[in-house]
Amino acid sequence: MKIRYRTAGERYVLVEYGDAELDLRLNFFVVRALAGLTEDPPPGFVEAAPGFRSILVRFDPARTSRAALLAHLTVVHERLPDISSLVVPSRRITLPIAFDDSATRRAVELYAATIRAAPYTEGGSNVDHIVEQNGLPDREALYAKVLGTQWWTAFTGFSPGLPFTFSLREPTGLSVPKYNPARAWTPEGAVGMGGPSLAVFPVDSPGSYQLLGRTVPIFDVLARNDVFAASPFLLRAGDRLEFVRVEEAELTEIRRLVLENRYRYEVVEEPFVVADYLEGR
Repeated sequence: MKIRYRTAGERYVLVEYGDAELDLRLNFFVVRALAGLTEDPPPGFVEAAPGFRSILVRFDPARTSRAALLAHLTVVHERLPDISSLVVPSRRITLPIAFDDSATRRAVELYAATIRAAPYTEGGSNVDHIVEQNGLPDREALYAKVLGTQWWTAFTGFSPGLPFTFSLREPTGLSVPKYNPARAWTPEGAVGMGGPSLAVFPVDSPGSYQLLGRTVPIFDVLARNDVFAASPFLLRAGDRLEFVRVEEAELTEIRRLVLENRYRYEVVEEPFVVADYLEGR
């Protein structure tokens, strides 16, 4: 695999893997390399942030040189096996989802009223547009595809802890263009799709992904639920999301229980064996 090291200012190195293509195998390598780097950090290491096929590494130039950091990164890479033999740190996280809920419909309606009435806002929902763009017979076919796979968290960003995920268990074939221009407001917990990527919005924010529904909080700096005790971010690169369908009234109740610390998130530590994925298991 090609590995490129790029200077990114005085305190950063950008490590790029492979070619510019949407290949999940590259991201598996990124997640495993990131784990290797953080398990055995070099002197002067500050932090690292993964992208789809890259890692941005921050270092302290007062404690180490760029050359020493690159030498350590080379050792990290040499220790890793071939992609097909990787076992990647991962968790399986199950979240409830209410499709076409009132909060995401409100975001669509506000967009149509204040920014642009577009084909994807017809009927006050993005769901039918996603169905049409993917040539599906109806909404239930779309929901079945979302529920019938695991979604691999390739990286997080854009807003605090927002996961960019991709279908893992089997290709869904789903893809949809983003808003143009973007929305001014998206409700916290909204689940949306742009291209083949599915994301969960951790805070109220702008956004351009077509909205499918809503789930529970995935970010809480106040740690009102025990799941956020160690970190305000629920999701990290390498996590696998599964969704369970609920009605909106049930989701509203679950969200209340989350804030009262009476809801237990389903989080299972389960390393990801790349060979199983490549063999379709």
